[in-house]
Amino acid sequence: MHMATVTKRWTLEELHSLPDDGNKYELVRGELFVTPAPTNEHETILARLTRILDPYVEANGLGYVYHPRAVVRFDGCEVEPDLMVRQPLVRDDATWDDASIPVLVVEVFSGSTRRRDQDQKRSLYADAGVGEYWMIDPERRTITAVRQNAKDLVSSDHLSWSPPGASLPLVIDFRKLFG
Repeated sequence: MHMATVTKRWTLEELHSLPDDGNKYELVRGELFVTPAPTNEHETILARLTRILDPYVEANGLGYVYHPRAVVRFDGCEVEPDLMVRQPLVRDDATWDDASIPVLVVEVFSGSTRRRDQDQKRSLYADAGVGEYWMIDPERRTITAVRQNAKDLVSSDHLSWSPPGASLPLVIDFRKLFG
């Protein structure tokens, strides 16, 4: 006889009670995701992308480039994107619940995160109203740009980003990103 499996639905309170043990804990629609420390390749791609994005973000008044430990909270979920661009919290007593929705969220695939980045996180970011979501695939050396009300754009040599409020688009040359 087959018995139905009951999956535990986690809460933000339970998420916040987990140990600070070097793993990244995220909560998406009641499902807990645990991710081990990233690889050198993963972090190098993000460091290169930060160098490319930071001057553009500052020059266009888009906010700041944030890395994990900065979170996106939406509808009882909490995730730590690999990188995001959004306006800063302006009050000293502000919480992540007060933070603006990012204009850009970036996730770099790894063996343990590819599926959740493509499915659960993609859906969460779309529902939260994130302006643009990039999924970076180091193996294929591609970026898939997910934009509101547009078809996905898969790029293998360069990517153009034109966020609202920017005077000119930013063109990212993948030779600089992937080395």
